[in-house]
Amino acid sequence: MAYDKSARPNRKGRKKVCAFCVEKVDKIDYKDTAKLRRYTSERAKILPRRVTGTCAYHQRELTTAIKRARQIALMPYTND
Repeated sequence: MAYDKSARPNRKGRKKVCAFCVEKVDKIDYKDTAKLRRYTSERAKILPRRVTGTCAYHQRELTTAIKRARQIALMPYTND
């Protein structure tokens, strides 16, 4: 039985807006762990753009900031 796309109703949700672009953030600070924690899952994985709604530029900066915070033990690599 083939998958029928017409059986699923059209879902038109709101376009996610980059929170960093709205706040006009120049650089994402790796020491601000409260803000960085919003962009990680409960298992301490970095959430993708399609989930968080960040733009590509800020997602790259965010990933770098989270990795730096992990390196100096401000954030965990994994949660148990």
